[in-house]
Amino acid sequence: MTINPKWIKAAVALLLIVIIAATAFAANRYVKHYTSAFVDVTIDSKVLNESRKLFIRLPHNFDRNKAYPLVIKSDGNFNLKRWDQTLTLLSQQYDVEDAIVVAIPNLWLPTLWGKGTRNRDLVPPYARVSVEIDPLPASESTPINPGKADKFLEFIETEVIPYVEHYYHVNNNRILSGFSAGGSFVLYAMVTKPDLFGGYFAFSPAAWYDDAEVVRQTAKQLGNMIGVEGTNKFLYLSLGGDENPIITASFNGLKAALEAHAPINLQWRFEFSPGAGHIQNPFDSIPRAVEAYYQSNTKSNK
Repeated sequence: MTINPKWIKAAVALLLIVIIAATAFAANRYVKHYTSAFVDVTIDSKVLNESRKLFIRLPHNFDRNKAYPLVIKSDGNFNLKRWDQTLTLLSQQYDVEDAIVVAIPNLWLPTLWGKGTRNRDLVPPYARVSVEIDPLPASESTPINPGKADKFLEFIETEVIPYVEHYYHVNNNRILSGFSAGGSFVLYAMVTKPDLFGGYFAFSPAAWYDDAEVVRQTAKQLGNMIGVEGTNKFLYLSLGGDENPIITASFNGLKAALEAHAPINLQWRFEFSPGAGHIQNPFDSIPRAVEAYYQSNTKSNK
């Protein structure tokens, strides 16, 4: 059987088109998620055994001799410009300190976890990295394949913060911020390492993992915050008014847990963003969270 040369040319042309399109898609994704207009650095992590990028947003009129507050956020470029705009505006108009913001992007290449390293890094170790709604099977007392938020928190504590402190002056005014899976990471960090940050912002936290295990574990471990040295801690929770019933139910569970178990040294606030869905809520919440945090600090210092 003789193959028509025209078919071969057409097949080769189609293959080239697919390769070019795939390359363009990958390049666009890389630029969008893994490069930054802010300071863009790479550090070699011994904790994670991989190289990770940090996007560092410096304050408006940055003074290298001044010590600034530090904000660490997950999800890299997601809403990083919103943080930049918010801190610039609020520091100019209100009694809010401008801050250094360190955004940690997820590894962009596909991995066994399906969404890069996002679930691996942000899901607490008591929940399945596959982020299931249903309870953990009765045959598993602990997840067989858990999240590695404990390692990511260790990475932040022992590698990211020391890196920032080496190159910049930062004060003890520190905030950890996250959205969705990053929100569950914030809650995990708050009760696991309550002395590491003074402020915790959890936007639309994914507290529904494994039939709301995040809610149960947060309630159980809030007592870890009692007697922590330093100033009072502050937690800001928010949810979009148009988010789905599952995340809304777990959010209400978090509120109930805090109402019942929050220690006296934890000030906390929750707010809803009217008409906002899951992606819109953090954008709407960032300015309110920053203002609420500084209002809380003002009250604590009186």
